[in-house]
Amino acid sequence: MTKRTISTDDARRNYLLAALPRADLDELLQELGEVDLELGQALYESGAKQNFLYFPTTAVIALLYGTADGSSTEIALAGREGAVGIALFMGGESTPNRAVVQSAGRSFRVRASVVQEQFRRGGAMQRLLLRYTQALFSQMSQTAVCNRHHSLEQQLCRWMLLSLDRIDSSELRMTQQLIADMLGVRREGVTAGATKLQKSGIIKYSRGKITVLDRHELERCVCECYAVVNQEYDRLFNDVGQTHRKPTDRRLP
Repeated sequence: MTKRTISTDDARRNYLLAALPRADLDELLQELGEVDLELGQALYESGAKQNFLYFPTTAVIALLYGTADGSSTEIALAGREGAVGIALFMGGESTPNRAVVQSAGRSFRVRASVVQEQFRRGGAMQRLLLRYTQALFSQMSQTAVCNRHHSLEQQLCRWMLLSLDRIDSSELRMTQQLIADMLGVRREGVTAGATKLQKSGIIKYSRGKITVLDRHELERCVCECYAVVNQEYDRLFNDVGQTHRKPTDRRLP
């Protein structure tokens, strides 16, 4: 963990932290550390005790649910709009899912005891974390609906858009096998979907890198699940006087 003084402006790179009143944020700054997160790194495993709450800034974290046969499916994404480790303040210190870094980057983190103490006090931190948890649960629910009722191509479009919203780039570094693992589908299905999108000029795929060439068309191809998830996060941030994403391009600010 990086040992340095974290300024208010630094902390506000995470939108949950940015939404805190200045006094609450200043108090939390004394406890925040910053870490580099590597692709594929597990922040916590299924059933294991969680020691930190993470506030990503440039990293993107996938929440995965595993089955007895070793396969897994992504149930939600978390990035600069939120936090990872909600079990710490929701009545437990572990969950059946695991959290894995999908896109390498940086994150702030704070010790479990600090989070639990601030949450017990009530106030702005508690209200904000509960609102975020509700939005995260909505994302999980919509993911389940999408996986059941929509085509693999639509699921792929949703996954790409939600991932892009959490980074400052039009590129996603991810192999087709890893995408298949995230979506809980066969690699051949991902290959077919990506090939169709590439032939349409929407994306370019090569050597584990997806470049989105036409975001507007990608949004046209996606199912309604993407908009539903964004609307719920917008509602969260509108409640605290912030905007989750720019309405002109549907990307996080």
